[in-house]
Amino acid sequence: MATIPLTRRGFEKLKEELHRLKTVERHAVIQAIAEARAQGDLSENAEYEAAKDKQGFIEGRILELEGKLAAAQVIDPATLDAGGRVVFGATVDLEEEASGAQVTYQIVGDDEADLKLGLISISSPIARALIGKENGDIAEVRAPGGVKSYEVVDVRYI
Repeated sequence: MATIPLTRRGFEKLKEELHRLKTVERHAVIQAIAEARAQGDLSENAEYEAAKDKQGFIEGRILELEGKLAAAQVIDPATLDAGGRVVFGATVDLEEEASGAQVTYQIVGDDEADLKLGLISISSPIARALIGKENGDIAEVRAPGGVKSYEVVDVRYI
């Protein structure tokens, strides 16, 4: 199985979700199934079907998270020494060449990406274009809206 890169924060977030699913959600759905069973005829019991569906989702997510955590390669950006190059975990300040707009992104694993927080997935087009670049380099990103050029203003490992 291939390793899955995660930051320490992303790894902890997945561990917390797994813990919540196993200790809270799993028990709640078992209780819901028991209550629905007590209502009688299971063939026409919508609550029972909904609870069984939710149980299937929870068990599937638990298996998925256990697999990801087992294959995780935890990377602490603060310990990186990439010589100013953009690598996984790096925080990058960019300036869009056309508009001059400045943005800051941290390159993270697929499961921890959140554009609103400035966290972009390592597999996103912009992250792929940035990997290996240094201060002053231009990254051309092929996006659905066309090609955009960004200048790398700063690379930090925090």
